[in-house]
Amino acid sequence: MLNIKRYRSTQPDFQARLTDLLAFEGAQDESIDNVVAGILHDVKARGDAAVLEYTQRFDRLEAASMAELEMSQSRLQQALDGLPADQREALQQAAERVRVYHEKQLMQSWNYTEADGTMLGQQVTALDRVGLYVPGGKAAYPSSVLMNAIPAKVAGVKELIMVVPTPDGVVNELVLAAAAVCGVDRVFTVGGAQAVGALAYGTATVPQVDKIVGPGNAYVAAAKRRVFGVVGIDMVAGPSEILIICDGKTDPDWIAMDLFSQAEHDELAQSILLSPDAAFIDAVAASIEKLLPQMPRQEIIRTALESRGALIQVKDLDEAAEISNYISPEHLELSVEDPVALTKSIKHAGAIFMGRQTCEALGDYCAGPNHVLPTSRTARFSSPLGVYDFQKRSSLIMVSKAGAQVLGKISMVLAEGEGLQAHARSAEYRSR
Repeated sequence: MLNIKRYRSTQPDFQARLTDLLAFEGAQDESIDNVVAGILHDVKARGDAAVLEYTQRFDRLEAASMAELEMSQSRLQQALDGLPADQREALQQAAERVRVYHEKQLMQSWNYTEADGTMLGQQVTALDRVGLYVPGGKAAYPSSVLMNAIPAKVAGVKELIMVVPTPDGVVNELVLAAAAVCGVDRVFTVGGAQAVGALAYGTATVPQVDKIVGPGNAYVAAAKRRVFGVVGIDMVAGPSEILIICDGKTDPDWIAMDLFSQAEHDELAQSILLSPDAAFIDAVAASIEKLLPQMPRQEIIRTALESRGALIQVKDLDEAAEISNYISPEHLELSVEDPVALTKSIKHAGAIFMGRQTCEALGDYCAGPNHVLPTSRTARFSSPLGVYDFQKRSSLIMVSKAGAQVLGKISMVLAEGEGLQAHARSAEYRSR
């Protein structure tokens, strides 16, 4: 019997229970952080030699040089060509859908000219070089390659460097094929904190990048935290989450499986159902009991549901939306009769899956929008990964002679008020 938490929003202590349910201690383990700090320092100091040594030690590879750890473009193409036809077609179709969606996100430069001839504007340019971290070995995700590489390429990033660990020499052909489909420029079979360090600081073989994106384990997350500022990072993501709001009219087996779809990621994943229909919640609980034994990852699902999952009865869909906004979930399914209307009440969510047919899994692979989403309530202030994460903005200011007379006087007054005389004099020169 699975012991998943059951709450009602009318309980006097409901808010406290919800707060406890959402609490996730994501503080970095000190021992992990200390190990990572040492690795990063070593990579920064010794470059290729350090990366090679850590790769030999942690991934048990016999490579004698960094050159042996780089995959050639022909090897990537070989992986793509060698896929079964259905896998190759699915990968290419997914890539095309992701590309078409992200092309809508491109920011454009703009400017305007004031009456006195002063021109102001914004110039949008792409990052020069981006590093993509992709998990490897048995936990390999080609979809992660698509979701990180394609928006970077759409943005106009000149060079994309991918790192993917291959412990014990285990290579995932789908990951390499995805790199070929996405046009990844260079691929190195290194992982862990040493790969993050190589991308952040650069070595003789691995070029320094401007930003590092992509998921990884606790060591990778700790390394990304530490190198932020030297390079940009996308985010430090927490465990996967799904929140489902259902009016009680969807097949309970569907809802149970949707809850499983995130719970199977790992034991810390979170799956929550909100519904005003108590009988439906009972039906979903019964579906969970019925379907769980069929799942290959049932023990992971069971642990996740028992430790961080919940079935919550709410007063109505309006209250469900309020609670959802507090939770600010990574993935939000609106399995209701009129999802468009309910969406108007949603303020905070990484991605919103609207309607009974729209399961979260479609968004993970091929719907089009990015599956790299804010977790741990950070959707209150963060957005999905997109093209805009690989573009940056420069302000454009070109002041005319007439404009300098006006702006110079304003600047002088404010600069003198701040006690910055050189600022004031600099502006004064132009306003004479």
